[in-house]
Amino acid sequence: MLCYIGGSESEGHFSLINEACSMFAHTNPLHLDVFPSVVRFEAEVVAMTAGLLGSKEKGSGGQICGNMTSGGTESILLAMKSSRDYMKTKKGITKPEIIIPESAHSAYDKAAQYFNIKLWRVPINKEFRADVKAIKRHINRNTILIVGSAPGFPHGIIDPIQELGELATSFGICLHVDLCLGGFVLPFARKLGYPIPPFDFSVKGVTSISVDVHKYGLAPKGTSVVLYRNHDIRKHQFVAVTEWSGGLYVSPTIAGSRPGGLIAGAWAAMLSLGEEGYLDTTKRIMEVSKRIQKGIEEIPELFIIGRPDMTIVAFGSEVVDIFEINDVMSSKGWHLNALQRPNSIHICVTLQHEPIVEDFLRDLTESVKTVKENPGPISGGLAPVYGAAGRMPDRGMVQELLVNYMDSTC
Repeated sequence: MLCYIGGSESEGHFSLINEACSMFAHTNPLHLDVFPSVVRFEAEVVAMTAGLLGSKEKGSGGQICGNMTSGGTESILLAMKSSRDYMKTKKGITKPEIIIPESAHSAYDKAAQYFNIKLWRVPINKEFRADVKAIKRHINRNTILIVGSAPGFPHGIIDPIQELGELATSFGICLHVDLCLGGFVLPFARKLGYPIPPFDFSVKGVTSISVDVHKYGLAPKGTSVVLYRNHDIRKHQFVAVTEWSGGLYVSPTIAGSRPGGLIAGAWAAMLSLGEEGYLDTTKRIMEVSKRIQKGIEEIPELFIIGRPDMTIVAFGSEVVDIFEINDVMSSKGWHLNALQRPNSIHICVTLQHEPIVEDFLRDLTESVKTVKENPGPISGGLAPVYGAAGRMPDRGMVQELLVNYMDSTC
């Protein structure tokens, strides 16, 4: 379980958002007239989030708008659906295609399946960033959108958003930036003096952004925001029904009824922390990330993937099986993400790691030593599964295994 909020679950920030959620647990923003306070909370969360991501900049156009959603996946799904329909209206594209770096989130694959969009997944460059030239080569008359991440989930590395913006502008297509992880860190990291490249609506060509409040915004789980450069694009997100016997119906997001308690929790989280609170948490997690990165670099059998820009540190090994290290770490109580291409694992640093960073580095050092001295899978470990999956040339078979696994567990 990845928990972004620090401290005990019975006090402090946890207690605050739990109280806000419970106070508004009965509310539903679908009924605008019945629950006006929750509608206002949502509008203010969206406005505050947009304010962090360039809406106050002169180059933004002054029309940034959006909605709250259930999470990063829904935010991405809505941005893809809206961009598809917008480009159909604007350019008459009826066989839409999107181009994404292979480091982009799997939610784009989900959107492609749900909305009948052809998806091109393009290899990243040797610095583990989106390869702008490779993306350009895939653009054709059916391309509706390209994607950049700030940062990407696997390696915590920011794609060249400025260059992608120039590319999108020159071809007259949409650019979505996935800020689900970085949206509540990068604006503050920049203020703290970290070298953060451009990533938001201040970049010409960016048409939509997804950003999770329930990650580093420290809001309750189930809260994200999707933002658009203007209302012309966002209008394609809505579904309006005129011929239903139940009356006239219009809904902004995928869900009809939505939990007002979560919206209230997000609003309370953002107001209680404020700019000073987010600057403090960002300073702390960035420092912990740099300490972890330095500690991993001091373990000779491991290497860092690329140059992490934020609070995700991915690492691999050419000496020992990294997935076996992951299994040993799991047996010690650590839950890290297994990655592929290249085989590696990552830690996503949160406030929970601040008091235990030295414990993590000690356990990682011991785990490397254990695997080096006793190579081979441990009982109940997942290393053989990941290793086999990576070597299987038939990706359809891997996909079938995943589907059958999901079918048996839910």
